Amino acid sequence: MLYDAYEVQRSLLTSASKLAGLGAGWLNNPANPFGYSSMGPLVAAGLDVFAHASAPRGKPEFGIEQITVGKKLVSVDEDIVLRKAFGQLKRFEKEGVEGQEPLLIVAPMSGHFATLLRGTVERMLPKHDVYITDWRDAKLVPLTEGSFDLDDYVDYLIEYCELILERTGQRPHMLAVCQPSVPAYAATAVMNADKNPARPKTLAMMGGPVDTRRAPTAVNTLATERPHGWFQQNVIATVPMIYPGAGRKVYPGFLQLAGFMTMNLGNHLISHWEMFKHLVVGDDESADATRKFYDEYLSVCDMTAEFYLQTVDVVFQRHLLPKGEYEHRGKLVEPAAIRDTALLAIEGERDDISGIGQTRAALDLATKLAAGKKQYHLAKGVGHYGIFNGRKWREKIAPVVEKFIAANA
Repeated sequence: MLYDAYEVQRSLLTSASKLAGLGAGWLNNPANPFGYSSMGPLVAAGLDVFAHASAPRGKPEFGIEQITVGKKLVSVDEDIVLRKAFGQLKRFEKEGVEGQEPLLIVAPMSGHFATLLRGTVERMLPKHDVYITDWRDAKLVPLTEGSFDLDDYVDYLIEYCELILERTGQRPHMLAVCQPSVPAYAATAVMNADKNPARPKTLAMMGGPVDTRRAPTAVNTLATERPHGWFQQNVIATVPMIYPGAGRKVYPGFLQLAGFMTMNLGNHLISHWEMFKHLVVGDDESADATRKFYDEYLSVCDMTAEFYLQTVDVVFQRHLLPKGEYEHRGKLVEPAAIRDTALLAIEGERDDISGIGQTRAALDLATKLAAGKKQYHLAKGVGHYGIFNGRKWREKIAPVVEKFIAANA
């Protein structure tokens, strides 16, 4: 019923959004005399803000068509090198550029599409052969494709690394942003233990919940103050018949988005108020910057119920990885097996999702890794989103990642 109720609401808001957009366009028409009155710009701006906030959204595009490599502007093509049921491996191929170190960026499966890391990809492209995990919206995956859980996530990462080695002849570097820090770390440990030739040269983890007992945030508290059964009963929904994944149990993206919006509701209201004021005075450029951010932020996708519930249980409730009890396919994951993959942990000073120390724990767990292959960076004045997007990411954090990769290449 939860998903069906949401679809009814979405349909109503879609119609209202269309009407509001038409109204804003009518008021902004130079031929409309009411648009020149004192109330015209105010009403038009209000309708415009509402139309944008309530508009339906699908999967965004990366839209990276060119990048500067050295002093040369080169074309970029998106190439899907492997398609799997719940995610594809995408490569950003640069015309005429070869021999760069391969980098696998692991996007979070946490309600947003991989395009949330557009800024991450764009910044790393000039110096690296960039691949990214492009996870699929679970409501679009038919039930006949089976299930997808945390073990499958790890298997996907291992298979992606093996394919990159096969294509390039080089072991890849791996960059995990937020949630995938745990499965990426597990995959690295498993591959090191198996002496897999495709094991990552380096693993950089950014704002990841490796040990959520350290400096717990509101997100961590939410996961621990309720029993596991509560999540099964209250946040899991069934995909409606209108989607290819009809009947699949999922954690809906709209619930994840509602949680994030509620955590910082004041900031989101201020952002839309500022957008309204920009539109009133005709500052479309500033308003477009807000639109661009929310076009991405409000685009959400569903996760399979089994992946979400296993992550809540293993990562946030029982803390199995830092306690040395995490298993993959029934086999204990041993961080001490990591001896040949350099580790970088990056945290944001103002991160309200993953507290300070949660990602750094990954370095402490790798007890057999040489100290010279471990590095920690605390990004001053940076929140969770700013770790991998924005000016501070481009100017302060990305250079740390680049130097770390170069030092261990």
